[in-house]
Amino acid sequence: MNKIWRELGLTDEEYEKIISILGREPNITELGMYSVMWSEHCSYKNSKPLLKYLPTKGERVIQGPGENAGVLDIGDNLAVVMKIESHNHPSAIEPYQGAATGVGGIIRDIFTMGARPIALLDSLRFGIPDDKRTKYLIENVVAGIADYGNCIGIPTVGGDTYFEESYKGNPLVNAMCVGIVEKDKIKKGIAKGIGNPVMVVGATTGRDGIGGASFASQELSEESEEKRPSVQVGDPFMEKLLLEACLELFETDAVVAIQDMGAAGLTSSSCEMASRGGVGMEIDLDKVPLREEGMTPYEIMLSESQERMLVVVKKGKEEDVQKIFKKWGLNAATIGKITDDGMIRVIKDGKIVAEVPAKSLTEDAPQYVREEEVPKWQEEVKKLDINEVKPPEDMNKVLKDVISSLNIASKEWIYSQYDYMVRTDTVITPGMDAAVVRIKGTRKAIALTTDCNGRYCYLDPYIGSQIAVAEAARNLCMVGAKPIGVTDCLNFGNPEKKEIYWQLKNSIFGIAKACETFQIPVVSGNVSLYNENEGEAIYPTPVIGMAGLIEDVSKICTMDFKKERDVIIILGENKGEIGGSEYLKVCFGMVKGQPPQIDLEKEKRLQELVLKLIDEGLINSSHDISEGGFAAALVESAISGKKGAKISLQTSLRADIELFSESQSRALITVSPEKVDEVLKIAYEHQVPAQKVGVVEGKDIVIDVNGKRIIDLPLEVLEESWRGRIKWEMERN
Repeated sequence: MNKIWRELGLTDEEYEKIISILGREPNITELGMYSVMWSEHCSYKNSKPLLKYLPTKGERVIQGPGENAGVLDIGDNLAVVMKIESHNHPSAIEPYQGAATGVGGIIRDIFTMGARPIALLDSLRFGIPDDKRTKYLIENVVAGIADYGNCIGIPTVGGDTYFEESYKGNPLVNAMCVGIVEKDKIKKGIAKGIGNPVMVVGATTGRDGIGGASFASQELSEESEEKRPSVQVGDPFMEKLLLEACLELFETDAVVAIQDMGAAGLTSSSCEMASRGGVGMEIDLDKVPLREEGMTPYEIMLSESQERMLVVVKKGKEEDVQKIFKKWGLNAATIGKITDDGMIRVIKDGKIVAEVPAKSLTEDAPQYVREEEVPKWQEEVKKLDINEVKPPEDMNKVLKDVISSLNIASKEWIYSQYDYMVRTDTVITPGMDAAVVRIKGTRKAIALTTDCNGRYCYLDPYIGSQIAVAEAARNLCMVGAKPIGVTDCLNFGNPEKKEIYWQLKNSIFGIAKACETFQIPVVSGNVSLYNENEGEAIYPTPVIGMAGLIEDVSKICTMDFKKERDVIIILGENKGEIGGSEYLKVCFGMVKGQPPQIDLEKEKRLQELVLKLIDEGLINSSHDISEGGFAAALVESAISGKKGAKISLQTSLRADIELFSESQSRALITVSPEKVDEVLKIAYEHQVPAQKVGVVEGKDIVIDVNGKRIIDLPLEVLEESWRGRIKWEMERN
């Protein structure tokens, strides 16, 4: 076969393993099936041995990893369904369709479980928008997310966006979707029932996206532009029809199992469902509705055409299924049946064109424990001499520069393109610590966030990953939600490089440690490796998507200052840490130093304290202190509430470090004067340091440090810098 397997991403050893499994050489269709199913994107062959360290069980967990999405019990016979996925490589090549189909795919993962999707989030990473290519990527990724979500009518309520040089040629586009389902209506992708018919429903099958899973498991290079046909094309209007048709179908008793045709298309959906159920599946390709003529078995089996599902139906119920899908203007064709021999058997023109054991495509995929090595630059980059960082003279300018930095500035230019109010259940909109979506017909609400500072993970992947989990949980607590579950998207470079595997391993160990401490299970996720451009890896970026439960939607809190004369209190301890900080990058051009250290037990106490204070109605606002330190948090709360603040700090730290340190486990709260003593008492009982630092007052931000006026700026000047930065960057030539 002229070593064509190498072009498909398989190694010589993997090819020999296929021959051993089949007892013969595979034909081209079979080889294609193995190439996509044994790709990192589908098999997790470089990450699965590490993922087993993540805690996946808990009292609320109904479904953990291994299905289309994770499911968590929230009481009253309701469950939350959640999943995050990457669409990085397609978005680097064709940003609009790459991002749009990333959204479409993650939505299907949710309604495949029987759930109605209620919210979308996006976690994005781009290069610095100082060149046309980067701006093109940003504009089209955001447009792709906006158009798909807006058209299908699911609100995009939150997310996070960072800009760093390391993402320039390889942006990250991670999409998260959350749905609600009644517990007794959850659907799974476990094929069973010998002789049961197998149906493909939804859109027709074309040549778009062929080999997309393999493409997503390779490093990007200049040649990647030629892979543009590997990017799928989405149709949100058809997906809306598919969503409604599937949810109507689930109200019948016709469905045995259902699976989204995402990465690897018909190949993955058939073999994964068969493998889970310990059965086989026979498929007749002549019965698959096609949109293009002359498609080969290879093309049909590997097509990643969007808006399609594979359904195992109870025998005799085929007409019921067809009637529902015809009503919605969609195809529903019987293309095969369940068999008892464990084989995926593919037929075309009456002949068998592929015949492989289902489990060989899934469970028998190779797994690799790679060699690891601490990067040679790791220790050097963590060194930071504080004497290199001279205190700036003009702190007013520093504050403006920090809060208008791309990573801290308002992301309104992005989220204003999203419809985040559709379905009318969005209680807290984008731009706050976490989004909140109420659950119709109940007093409950779900809080949602995505978080990860790749810079911290670059400096120390173990600590940085713990911080990602801690900040996600802290953000949920700030709005009054108890964290209940994680879905993670692990974005890294090439794991075959020892340094990258070291980053991946330490990151997963960091996530595991934090999740175990907070008792938050990981119920679903995605691994995206080979995120490199011309041999240069992105920052390790383990994005943490997290959901929190609010039992009473009337008991929520937001970051905005509410009332004049409210007392401003800092919870937690400032350790004067500026390693990896926004201040260090913006004002000194450095990415170095130790990232902030994190004491997970202290973090836990802070979160429990804030939840108690919100539940008892003792605080008027709450906001976590993270990137940009206390000063940035203060300005964000002031801008959100359109009220100034007068601050007086007593500290042994340098003024700049006091203001811009990114020490963890801290929050900024405001309290009515008459409740201050009670709040301080409860903080003391929780062993959380609490310091009164000022009052909400006027229309300026005034900060004194050790009796000296350091900052005095009108809030409107700061707001102009903070709100306009990204728009200005995108519009300038």
